[in-house]
Amino acid sequence: MQRKWIWILAIGVLAAAGGIFWWREGPVTVTVVTPTRGPAVEAIYATGTVEPTVMLPIAARQAGHLVELNVDEGSQVRKGQVLARLDDADLRNTVEELAARVRFARTQYQRLQELVRRNVIAKVELDRARSDLEAAEAALERARAQRDFMTLTAPADGLIIRRDGEIGQFIPAGQALFYLSCCAPLRVTAEVDEEDILRVHVRQKAVLRADALPDEVLDGEVSEITPKGDPIARSYRVRIRLADPEKLQVGMTVDANLIVSERENALLVPSTAVQNGTIWVVEDGRLHQQPVRTGVTGAVRTEIVEGLSPEAQVVETPSENLRDGRAARIRSSSPVPVS
Repeated sequence: MQRKWIWILAIGVLAAAGGIFWWREGPVTVTVVTPTRGPAVEAIYATGTVEPTVMLPIAARQAGHLVELNVDEGSQVRKGQVLARLDDADLRNTVEELAARVRFARTQYQRLQELVRRNVIAKVELDRARSDLEAAEAALERARAQRDFMTLTAPADGLIIRRDGEIGQFIPAGQALFYLSCCAPLRVTAEVDEEDILRVHVRQKAVLRADALPDEVLDGEVSEITPKGDPIARSYRVRIRLADPEKLQVGMTVDANLIVSERENALLVPSTAVQNGTIWVVEDGRLHQQPVRTGVTGAVRTEIVEGLSPEAQVVETPSENLRDGRAARIRSSSPVPVS
C-alpha cells in the first residue's frame, strides 16, 4: 500500500512538472499586427478658452441710477451709439444754474466794456469781469461733461458680450456696465505646461477641437506667448489665432494640439506593442524580442524609426509569459488605423 502511494505521488509530481514545462515552453497564442504607414505627429496638448482679442469695459464716470437701457448681451453696436443712461437730473439742474451765471457774467463784462470805453471805470474792473466770465464758462463746461458722462456710448463698433445692470439699479462710478468685444477676431487662450513651453514658438501650427463642434477640426497658429509663467499652475499662457473664428463663440472651451513635428509615411505600430524600447515579433513560428528606436509616441500609435521590418508580425500586447524562441500560435488582428 505504501509503495502504491509513492507511485501516485511520483506521477502527480511528474504531471505537475510537465504542466509547468508546457506553460513555460509550450506554444503560446498571441495576437499579431503588421506595421502600417501613415503620418506621425508630435504635438503638445493644452486646454484653452475662446475669448475676444480686444474686450473693452464700458463704465460710467459718475454714480447714478440706471434709467435707460438700449442694448443687451449679443447686440451689435456702432461707434457712438447710446447704450444706456443714468439719472442725471441733479447735473442738469447744475448745468442750468451755471448757464445762468455765465449769461450774467457775460452781461456784466459787456457793460463794463462800454464803461471802460467811456473812461468811467478803470480797466482793472474789466479784467476782473473777464476772469469771472471765463471761470463761469469753465464751470459750465465741466458740469456739462459730468452730465454727458451719465450717457454711455459705444467707443467702437463691436458686440456686447456682457451686461451687468438693470433699470433702477444704482451703478457706482467706475463699475463696468457693459463689456464690448471689438476691433479684432476671436482668439484662443491656452495654458501650456512649463515642461513643454520651450518647444512652443510663434507661428507654430495648432489643431483644435471644441465640444460644441465634435465633428470638426479647427486650424490655428500661435500668435503670442506670455513671457512670465504662473508659478502656482506651473504653466504659460499661449494665444492662438484662429483660421475660422466665426465658428466659435466667446467662452467655449477647446482642446488644442500644438504641432511640434509632423512626418508622412512613418512606420507605425500599436503603442501597446512597445515595452522598454523593445518589441516582440513572430518569425518562423517562434517569438523573438528585438530592440527598436522609436520616434513620435502617441496614446494609440508609436513611430518606429529603426529596428523593424515593414513586413514583420508584431505582437500587439505582449504578456509576461513570453520567452525568446518559444513557439507561438498566431491570432491575427486588424492593421493599426492610420487616422
